Amino acid sequence: MTTIEGANIETLTANFAGEVIQPQEAGFDTARQIWNGHVQRRPALIARCRGAADVMAAVRFCRDNDLPASVRGGGHAVAGHAICDGGVVIDLSAMTGSRVDPLARTIQLQGGCLTAHLDRESQAFGLATTGGIVSHTGMGGLTLGGGLGHLMRKLGLAIDRLRSCDVVTADGEFVVASELEHPELYWALRGGGGNFGIVTSFTFELQPLGPTVLAGMVAWPMDKAPKVLRFLREFMAEAPDEVGMMANLRLAPSLPIVPEELHGKPIVALIVTYAGPADDGRDVLGPIRQLGSPALDALTTKPYVAHQKMFDAAYPHGRHYYWKAHKLGPLSDEIIDVVVEHAEQVTSPLSAIPIFCLGGAVARTPEESTAFPYRDACHDLNVVASWLPEEVGDADRHIGWVRKLFSALEPYSRGVYVNFTGDDAAERVRQAYTDVQWARLTALKARYDPTNFFRMNANIPPG
Repeated sequence: MTTIEGANIETLTANFAGEVIQPQEAGFDTARQIWNGHVQRRPALIARCRGAADVMAAVRFCRDNDLPASVRGGGHAVAGHAICDGGVVIDLSAMTGSRVDPLARTIQLQGGCLTAHLDRESQAFGLATTGGIVSHTGMGGLTLGGGLGHLMRKLGLAIDRLRSCDVVTADGEFVVASELEHPELYWALRGGGGNFGIVTSFTFELQPLGPTVLAGMVAWPMDKAPKVLRFLREFMAEAPDEVGMMANLRLAPSLPIVPEELHGKPIVALIVTYAGPADDGRDVLGPIRQLGSPALDALTTKPYVAHQKMFDAAYPHGRHYYWKAHKLGPLSDEIIDVVVEHAEQVTSPLSAIPIFCLGGAVARTPEESTAFPYRDACHDLNVVASWLPEEVGDADRHIGWVRKLFSALEPYSRGVYVNFTGDDAAERVRQAYTDVQWARLTALKARYDPTNFFRMNANIPPG
């Protein structure tokens, strides 16, 4: 009879429709891998669920046997929260069912769905909502932390279009959370991360968009970065909601779209998404091309689903990643100088400094309506180190680059986006919320998860 620390696995498998994967099985090492190859942990069991009943059974099995548990959706969190050592991984990656209601303009997504599933299904009806900027990002983790994306200035964060959640709580019970049912839990799930339960199904409101959009990348050599970032600051302060824009500073990748003379050279790029008629967008975005002759101009009409995949090749599964982030106000000249200086010192051709532009619908949503804080911030800057698995000896150097830029920007910080926390201390997670939000979240944690069963996350302790 197979056991884990005295737990009888047969009590789980007897009524489990999914797959229970143990360390001695051939597929175990593959099943325990997550997006960030830098995180290598070895669970005692992986419970790959097929539906809410499996999730409930897995939670109860862990509770009954006092086993630690982690929850895997897309497995994209840089800290590797999806995988645990010596415990049970409650794996939702096989739960990718979806259903669009084109009349109600809603989509239901199971808890293992990725941004790619959202985009593919909703775009079949000319509809969309905010998803991630990498198509293999899990919608569960993305949404529970807030949900930044190309469409957020027009449609709000992912949580701003979330209408209801099916949730398995820490005691293995099933509830629906919405404005009408368990409204306090619904509030906490919109920004509080994975602290309050396992969402087995999300229902989002959709809006018309696409199937083609005016979007793409415009890039210049790094010596133009101060001018480009000052333009970004001024332009986005007055830009209509339809303009989604982010900057990216990195070494130019060796891709066919990038001129050969730029390969491996430091560049600054603007990635643009116009969520409106393309003809209007050409007029609105005209000033970008007045910055001077770009080294690359790939701003064009293209399928929205293709645009959503443009970063996929830059952030593949299995590569090693490390990041830290700050929310920021306007990009002052001092901030720009700091960012450009450290961008020029980048240690890996795979690393980058993406700078998201907030505002628009994000800022207009009342802060008290969700657990997502600092909606008046202008930017979210993430310092992302990336390197190949075989570069074991260089990890400290790449991580050091991230920490130096992070530290240099601390005087300008306005908190942190909880999905961009990594190995941060508990105090940094605390800085992801306002005092009012933190008090409310810890009280709700005590109500819904008093033993902190859901602790493999950016953890909010019970108050």
